[in-house]
Amino acid sequence: MGDPVRPHSDIDVALVTGLSGAGLGTAAKVLEDLGWYVADNMPPELITRMIEIGRTSDPGIERLALVVDVRSRLFNGDVGTLLADLAADGVRPRVLFLDASDDVLIRRFESVRRSHPLQNYGVDGTLTEGISDERARLATVKEAADIVIDTSSLSVHGLRDRVAAAFGDDVVGTVAVTVESFGFKYGVPLDADVLCDMRFLPNPHWIPELRPLTGKDAGVRDYVLGQPDAEEYLELYHRLLTMTLAGYRREGKRYMTVAVGCTGGKHRSVAMTEALAERLRADADTSVRVVHRDLGRE
Repeated sequence: MGDPVRPHSDIDVALVTGLSGAGLGTAAKVLEDLGWYVADNMPPELITRMIEIGRTSDPGIERLALVVDVRSRLFNGDVGTLLADLAADGVRPRVLFLDASDDVLIRRFESVRRSHPLQNYGVDGTLTEGISDERARLATVKEAADIVIDTSSLSVHGLRDRVAAAFGDDVVGTVAVTVESFGFKYGVPLDADVLCDMRFLPNPHWIPELRPLTGKDAGVRDYVLGQPDAEEYLELYHRLLTMTLAGYRREGKRYMTVAVGCTGGKHRSVAMTEALAERLRADADTSVRVVHRDLGRE
C-alpha cells in the first residue's frame, strides 16, 4: 500500500472574478508571481473539488486562487450559494472583483478586435449589449466582494500594484491600505471604500505663488495644513479610519482604499493624502501605499 494522502487543512483561497476586459488575466498573473496556485476558467461546480485537492495533495497547496468569469460555463453570478458551501467546509475565500466603466471596456475590446463572451447571446449582438448583460449577471457578485478594484484609469503596472498590495502580505491581520488623492472634476474613484472631501479648505490654486506647485511641495503642504480646523479634521479622520480598520480586521478584510478628493487632485487632496498616510503608517498591522491618481493631469 502507498503512503496515505497527507491532509492539509490550512489553505488560503482567493476567488477572482469581474467583468471581461477588466484585467482578470493580469490579476491571475500577479497572484501566480506572488506564489499562489492559480486555476483559470474554473467552473463554479468544481471549485469545492479543487479546494479539496489543494488540501489533500502532498505537498499541499497553501494559497489557491480561482478565476471564475462568464466563460466558466456562463457563470450566472450565484456566488452566495458558493460562499455558503465553502463556509460549511471551513473555507472563507477572499473575493476580488475587477470592474471598469463601459466606455473603457468598449475601447479595450475594440483595440484587440475581440468580441465579448456574451455578445452573441443578446438580441442585437452588440458589444454594448454583451457588457450590459454581464454587468447585470455579476451585480450580486460585486456586492459580496471583499475587494473591488476599478481598472478604468489603471495601467497594467497600477493594477499589479493593487493586487500585490491586497494579496502579497502574509502577515495575519494586516490590512493593506491605499490612500489615493483624486480630482472631483475627473470623477470619483469607483473602487473607494472610504471617501474624504477636502474642498471645504481654501484652494491654493488661487494663490499665484502656490498654483504651479503641488501638495507634495512644502509651501502647499504648510498652507493646507495651516488652515483653521485642518489639523483637527485630519486627526479626527485618522481616528475614524483606525476604528474602521479595526472592524476590517475583525471581519477578515485585508484591503481598503481611502480616496481623498479636491477639485483638481493637485493641491489639497495631495497634501492631505500624504499627511494621512504618514499617520496610518504609524498604526500597527497596517501597510500603507500612496497613489496620486490625477497629479499632473492638468
